[in-house]
Amino acid sequence: MADAAVEMVGVNKWFGDFHVLRDINLKVASGEKVVICGPSGSGKSTVVRCINRLEQHQKGTIRVGGVELTNDPKSVAAIRSEVGMVFQQFNLFPHLTVMENLTLGPLKARGLSRDEAEARAMRYLERVHIPDQAQKRPGQLSGGQQQRVAIARSLCMEPKVLLFDEPTSALDPEMISEVLDVMVELASEGITMVVVTHEMGFARKVADNMIFMDAGEIVEQGPPDEFFGAPRSKRCQKFLSQILQH
Repeated sequence: MADAAVEMVGVNKWFGDFHVLRDINLKVASGEKVVICGPSGSGKSTVVRCINRLEQHQKGTIRVGGVELTNDPKSVAAIRSEVGMVFQQFNLFPHLTVMENLTLGPLKARGLSRDEAEARAMRYLERVHIPDQAQKRPGQLSGGQQQRVAIARSLCMEPKVLLFDEPTSALDPEMISEVLDVMVELASEGITMVVVTHEMGFARKVADNMIFMDAGEIVEQGPPDEFFGAPRSKRCQKFLSQILQH
């Protein structure tokens, strides 16, 4: 699969004695949208955190854009420069304006001039529908606006892959849809996305492939129609029956 944006082969991870990922095999094609779901503690967030080396796997192989992720700092830097990450808690610098948050990466890591970085930042703030917030600090924004700033910040690095780790779980219910709407727009534009989420309506709408994890393993995967319509494993059936009732 030469065009795999992300490839994980036999990936295992332990936290001390706790075996958090067990033989994870996952391929994400360029342009594909993959949604990972599962109960709390199933290892789904650890999978995305291993892809950009926020967590280090102990066994197996991870490749991003054909580059293997190793202990070599150059390998880690090369992969991080191509992978954007959107976290639960936004992770914006509170003392910087929105514009300063967005231009920091392009100025330092991409070598853009300030004019180029600011033009790019405005373009992506328009894409997430908040260009008027550029000079505010994160604390002056709602949670939904902060998460859209975080998405724009990732886009400013023009990554090949965007990772989302439960991007709506810290938001008030009325703010969830404004973030999901932006993510649906991005999905329609062909960017490669790996999304950890419980938002099954979003998953049905955008996913090319659904992954269900439990106890550190990929238990089931397939296209949304099959996954939601006829889940094969008892664990997945139980999870969906619980989550779809809410």
